[in-house]
Amino acid sequence: MNTKDIYLVNLNPTKGAETKKARPCIIVSNDDIGVLPLKVIVPLIGHKESHNGKSWLVPIVPSSENGLSKISTADALNIRSVSDVRIIKKIGVINDKTYEELVVAMRVVLNI
Repeated sequence: MNTKDIYLVNLNPTKGAETKKARPCIIVSNDDIGVLPLKVIVPLIGHKESHNGKSWLVPIVPSSENGLSKISTADALNIRSVSDVRIIKKIGVINDKTYEELVVAMRVVLNI
């Protein structure tokens, strides 16, 4: 499991407004800490026109590389650490341009 990989991750149980259910997530943790049994992920949600222009949301168009079947949105506001036991299977990988956009979105959310 490496940075930029998209995996199906079981996010249940959740509380409140946290992103729920099993869904694609992008691994954003540094590969150097990959020996730990935790990964930092950004979940993907279904894309809506209302997501456009929101600094913490990054649209991702399906491709053979990323393995997505529909336009999705990376929701950096729901960045979190999850146990490896929540990770179900690899779907694909995002390209460098998308990852750079996601890094900007995470900086907005984390105020760094």
